[in-house]
Amino acid sequence: MDYRKRTIELLAPARDAHIAVEAVKHGADAVYMGAVSHGARAAAGNSVGDIARVVEFAHRFDARVYVTVNTVIYDSELKAVERLVHNLYRIGVDALIVQDMALLRMDIPPIALHASTQCDTRDAAKALFLQQSGFSQIVLARELSLEEIARIYDTVEVPLEAFVHGALCVSYSGDCQASCLATGRSANRGECAQMCRLPYTLADASGRVLVADKHLLSLRDMNRSAYLAQMMDAGISSFKIEGRLKDVGYVKNTVAYYRRAIDAVIAAAPERYSRLSSGRTELDFTPALEKSFNRGFTPYFLCGIGQDESIASVDTPKSRGEVVGRVVSAQSGRIAVELDTPLNNGDGIVFFDSRGRLEGFRLNRVEGNLLYPAGKVSVRQGTLLYRNRDKAWDEILERDTARRLVDVGMVLRATSFGIALDVSDSRGNAVTVTMPVVLEQSRTSQVESRYRTLAKTGGTIYCVGRVDDRLGDVFVPASRLTALRRDAIDALDRAQRVKCRYDYRRDEDRSAVAPQGERLTYHDNVANSLAGKFYRSHGVTSVEKAIELDSGSRRGPTVVMTSRYCLRREMGRCLKTPAGKKWSGPLYIRSSYACYRLDFDCRHCHMKVVCIGDVDKNA
Repeated sequence: MDYRKRTIELLAPARDAHIAVEAVKHGADAVYMGAVSHGARAAAGNSVGDIARVVEFAHRFDARVYVTVNTVIYDSELKAVERLVHNLYRIGVDALIVQDMALLRMDIPPIALHASTQCDTRDAAKALFLQQSGFSQIVLARELSLEEIARIYDTVEVPLEAFVHGALCVSYSGDCQASCLATGRSANRGECAQMCRLPYTLADASGRVLVADKHLLSLRDMNRSAYLAQMMDAGISSFKIEGRLKDVGYVKNTVAYYRRAIDAVIAAAPERYSRLSSGRTELDFTPALEKSFNRGFTPYFLCGIGQDESIASVDTPKSRGEVVGRVVSAQSGRIAVELDTPLNNGDGIVFFDSRGRLEGFRLNRVEGNLLYPAGKVSVRQGTLLYRNRDKAWDEILERDTARRLVDVGMVLRATSFGIALDVSDSRGNAVTVTMPVVLEQSRTSQVESRYRTLAKTGGTIYCVGRVDDRLGDVFVPASRLTALRRDAIDALDRAQRVKCRYDYRRDEDRSAVAPQGERLTYHDNVANSLAGKFYRSHGVTSVEKAIELDSGSRRGPTVVMTSRYCLRREMGRCLKTPAGKKWSGPLYIRSSYACYRLDFDCRHCHMKVVCIGDVDKNA
């Protein structure tokens, strides 16, 4: 593999401008957020003015702002999206994260384009085509292994982006039509109804129930914090945290944790990796991933497809949090517990009851190993308890928990007409400001006094370290030094704005041939004429409409999910093992919305979820 030196990016989610600023403060190299429309989270849109405020703050630290325009677009919306892109370019957004190829045929400025995970990039051929089409960065499918990532890295030149933490879709992203068919709410329009988080009953062809009322398609949350070095080795440059609907506490914690972990890998191999942004972060807490919302963790398929590793959370789609202890005995209003960690009054405690259902209570008070729930609770001896709300932790994260600082060095010297202050910062900026001052001899040393005045940068992002004071024993009024310092800070701010460099859209290779072949299906999500025009210019001759355009007229079995997750493998009934014969196919899962058949492609270790039942869109 080519170990060319790469810049490493920690990419954080932001529901709104406040969270985006906090993500940068806690160490993000870049943030991604939705605009007023056409982001893949309809509930996480932001005005152009709010995004501009984030851009101004992020660029002070050389951090970037990416805006998601990653839904499919209808013909009637093309002009509105064009106007939106012009506005985002005008305020200095660094790149757009997009799914719809219509962007490549719009009349828009040369803003950099990143291929969203909804582009469903699973192999080197698709990645190469996206690079040839003009994309500057490619988000890979979450399902890829280190080996598969390395093959793609060896094929393309543009940076590769991969998810490292957060919620998992059971289907390949961009290739899930379950929500659209069942409810009319399309995941590719930012309105996913989260069909994978529902309870299902699994049955065989004879109707025999194999598993009843479990969340059979609900996956655990991704956590690849232990594999960052291996991912960098494989070719990942951008490490993405999922969670544009998460609260500010979640973002603070996960960003701070991964900032420390990524910095450690970079520090161990500075000849191979460097950090994208500048400035250092000071934290007022110790980040801990298990403290934030999670359904249990999995590295997913990063190390390949294992037969024994569980990656689903079939008992509940809710957060279970961290293990805190096991029940020793339970009496009326009091539970004795063998605790693994201290608890606080007001904590949220959950456990699985005898039916495997998640139950919980608020902790009214704790006395040693005795818990006093706020309400009536029935829990058996030996039950494992989890804490999914740590009251003390939440209160910490509600405070101002981080500062991001730019280190500054100064040289104070005399000139022929007064004094000069040479200032340089850790971002690479250097400025000089001067001031006419009559220097008077002082009887005592003024060095310490002058340092205190020059170092008063509170309320700014700057932290003054060493001051090389060359004035000697002369007196300079503090008011003059204060004015000089303010002028220097203003000059640094201006220098940083001038220094800002943008990535621009790559040229398109019009001779590139689409790897899907001559015929596109509804899985390719073509929902407008411009996207069709793009594909036809790259060798496609037949384009089936996106399912959003004809879901009402669709009849017969329809593949609505394609997944590397296999329910048979998860349940210990893989068809490649003797135990697989205990479940005779075909298998079906049913919910209150629909009935699905499960088709198993054992050659490629894929499971397809096929909608076969009538769907009530008003359910």
